[in-house]
Amino acid sequence: MVFNVDKCKVMRVGNWEDSRTYYMEDRELSVVSCEKDLDIWISADMKCSKQSMCACNKAMKVLSMIKRTIRFKNMRVMLSLYKSLVRRHVEYCISA
Repeated sequence: MVFNVDKCKVMRVGNWEDSRTYYMEDRELSVVSCEKDLDIWISADMKCSKQSMCACNKAMKVLSMIKRTIRFKNMRVMLSLYKSLVRRHVEYCISA
């Protein structure tokens, strides 16, 4: 398997400082503190605040789109749209 060196990064997890530099194919890898993988934000301090914030922003965008575009705002219709479109963004990978 051939790796794309430009897409490879180093994330140091933990509280201790590590000043080592890592190389792949004689090129230095960049150091990151937060990275998105499989639509989940992973941070070096292992806190889920960035993931929660992104999920909330996606859900709010979809909710505002529903409020803008739906004219007939029946309770049953709005509840069905909320359950099928908005709630899945909030619930996706929150346990991660």
